[in-house]
Amino acid sequence: MVKEGEKNSGGAADEWKEFLWNPRTHQFLGRTASSWGLILLFYLIFYISLAGMFVLTMYIMLLTLDDYKPTYQDRLATPGMMIQPKGDSLEIVYSIKDTESWDLYVQALDAFLAPYNNSQQVMNNDVCPPDQYFVQEDSGKVRNNPKRSCQFNRTMLEDCSGLTDRYYGYRDGKPCILLKLNRVIGMLPGKDGMSPYVTCGAKAKDRDKMGELMFYPPNGTFNLMYFPYYGKKAQVNYTQPLVAVKFINITLDTDVNVECKINSNTIRSHSDRDKFAGRVAFKLRINSD
Repeated sequence: MVKEGEKNSGGAADEWKEFLWNPRTHQFLGRTASSWGLILLFYLIFYISLAGMFVLTMYIMLLTLDDYKPTYQDRLATPGMMIQPKGDSLEIVYSIKDTESWDLYVQALDAFLAPYNNSQQVMNNDVCPPDQYFVQEDSGKVRNNPKRSCQFNRTMLEDCSGLTDRYYGYRDGKPCILLKLNRVIGMLPGKDGMSPYVTCGAKAKDRDKMGELMFYPPNGTFNLMYFPYYGKKAQVNYTQPLVAVKFINITLDTDVNVECKINSNTIRSHSDRDKFAGRVAFKLRINSD
């Protein structure tokens, strides 16, 4: 005699088998072959249409883009500023007597300034008239590319060039720090022939510790001839202008918090979106031992 539980179990198994394949109606998983064919055809057409719409949208968007200049540029009113060598977390700390502690900074400056060697600049870039923009407009749809760039020779950094003093003053406790503005396509950082320039100062509690500063080029200027910047692809040999600041008699064995900022008659001195725009703050500590 077959028990009731066994009957129910057998019936459920038969139902599953019939759901998977019904030999009477020729249905697989509850659908006939024609039904499966129609639904698969529907989803095939649906996803092909979605893919086609995506490709068409991307194609139209790419038609609006310029390979050499951003079509829509969310440009900051005030560009950022950075130092070289960077150090850890914008901290430059070393001991005069410990050669290894400052040799890394010297090596970093050597590598950074290699493209600024006079021989490289003469070979790749032009001698430009100073104190005026080096404008290179396109002629309608005819692009004036590649655009030329003005020479920034390493010798312009004088005592901070690494040529007269291969240690950049680090060995003597008179280190050089290089400053550069972030590249912004089309930026015009001055008017009426007035180039932007850099000033540096110490936080209030450190003002008596910073000592005398020397700037190279004179007055710490970013000459107008290095602007506007046309982008990496259009201006392949562009060399960013630099300003070097040399600390002549900074107080030893103490932290000195320094802030350098850009000054210009067209660049705002502050930004509501970024309080560090147009300036950079770093810590400098030189130990005598």
